[in-house]
Amino acid sequence: MEQGRLFLAIVLSFLVFVGWEFFFVEKQEPVPPAAPVKNIEAPAPEERRSDNVSPEVLPSVPPSERAETPGTFFSALSIRTPLYSATISEKNAAIVSFVLSDYKERMGAGSPNKELISENNPSGTAILGFTDKGASGISSAIFTTDFSGSILDVKDTSQSVSFFWQSGAGLLVEKKYSFYPDSYKIKIEVVLKNLSAQPFSDDLTVSMINSAPGDSTQFSFEGPFAYINSKLEEVPVKDLDEKNTLSGTIDWAGLTDQYFMSTVSPESSEPSSVLLKHNQENNLLEVQYIQETPSIQPSAQTVSEFFLYLGPKHMKSLKIAGGNLDQAINFGFFDILAKPCLWLMNTIHDKWIPNYGVAIILLTILFKIIFWPLGSKSYKSMAEMKKLQPLMTQIREKNKNDKKKMNEEIMELYKTYKVNPMSGCLPMIVQIPVFFAFYRMLYGSIELRHAPFIGWITDLSAPDRLFTFGFSVPLMTPPYGIPVLTIIMGATMFLQQKLSPPPGDPAQAKMMMMMPLIFTFIFINFPAGLVLYWLVNNVLSISQQYYITKKIV
Repeated sequence: MEQGRLFLAIVLSFLVFVGWEFFFVEKQEPVPPAAPVKNIEAPAPEERRSDNVSPEVLPSVPPSERAETPGTFFSALSIRTPLYSATISEKNAAIVSFVLSDYKERMGAGSPNKELISENNPSGTAILGFTDKGASGISSAIFTTDFSGSILDVKDTSQSVSFFWQSGAGLLVEKKYSFYPDSYKIKIEVVLKNLSAQPFSDDLTVSMINSAPGDSTQFSFEGPFAYINSKLEEVPVKDLDEKNTLSGTIDWAGLTDQYFMSTVSPESSEPSSVLLKHNQENNLLEVQYIQETPSIQPSAQTVSEFFLYLGPKHMKSLKIAGGNLDQAINFGFFDILAKPCLWLMNTIHDKWIPNYGVAIILLTILFKIIFWPLGSKSYKSMAEMKKLQPLMTQIREKNKNDKKKMNEEIMELYKTYKVNPMSGCLPMIVQIPVFFAFYRMLYGSIELRHAPFIGWITDLSAPDRLFTFGFSVPLMTPPYGIPVLTIIMGATMFLQQKLSPPPGDPAQAKMMMMMPLIFTFIFINFPAGLVLYWLVNNVLSISQQYYITKKIV
């Protein structure tokens, strides 16, 4: 029993270390987004070339060889759909703003909607290029468009808009965007037409660019990732110097943070490669998908199709987009258990009770019912051990100077009363994988982001705070206030500890009694959804333990 108690103490200590990062690492406040940009100032000078109009090719929209010059401002086209508002600049025909309609930057009145393109990324994302610089000037290309207005509304059906640029060597590039009213998925068709007298040979690239994640360590991956060879590949920013190229059959590649992602996918999965770059000066990450392009003969053309996804890591939205994008949601080692938990939570919320706090409570009750037999066995063993405590105390007092004899008599006592000391520990250990799976699911689910519960708990993904102090509190991340839910949870842990038989070793007993206090301090900075789960699980465990103990006593 002593070893069993010690093992439980080790397990609980491990849980403490799991929460250690939340306790000591200060979480960064989200950066307010820059206002959608209509005109963008060029960051670097380059010699302006004259326009080269070819009416025979494009009578309505002349292709352009223009490049940025000092003081140049670029016009932009706004795209409005029910799900987002985007801005495409004539420079590189890049997406320089992408504001989500259903998500806010932060809680609170007056918060702007979530902007996916960082203000530190003036060049935007979804930028075309070539691996060998075969089309000189593409990096600073100024595209023209066939759309006559300044706003493209996408309401009931998909809408398309094309941008054109022509290199000095005679390569005509058409970049055609197609937007859908019910999806975050965007289609891009790239038409390369060779208007020169020489063959054109170079591989096309599409780059997704955005800010690198902050320094705070979290339990969800942030940075470059890709789905290659039917496997999710995640590359930490710190490893980019050694691992900057990914090769294989690529379904998609891009950038992710805890709740949102931006990716590029080829029309069909095929062997290719992805180049990963980190511009440390501007703290920008670039994921460059390389499309092998056949040689283009004079007067011939090639067409390449890609799909972008800029939006939330929401399972339903990712499944609608297709292309195995739902594999971007990964809960690590316990993914096989966490995803069914996510499905059950969403089912409860979508079909029965539209409150994620209530969904967490019902899901916790379901788990308690499933593990009821194991729990009953554990609490029964604890109750029997508690009945033996007076006899065990006598044995320890009698043999306090002879530990070998003391252990022998205690084991004989177990045999006499047919008590297995480990039977109280093993059922609890079996439940640990489910706890970790549920823990990872609650921490990484965008469904809980800004999801209210009751009263002062207006965001299940943030720590619960009642009132707001005008001063900082040591070891507490902002906002500073009373963590009511966490304090109640700590009280239930203390009560549960009192119901359990104390370890015979005084040092272990002190350690076990300190655990509720330690956990309470750690949980101060945990998301309210996790605290709610732990609190409800404690209340249910206390009820079950009290019921079993009363039956035996």
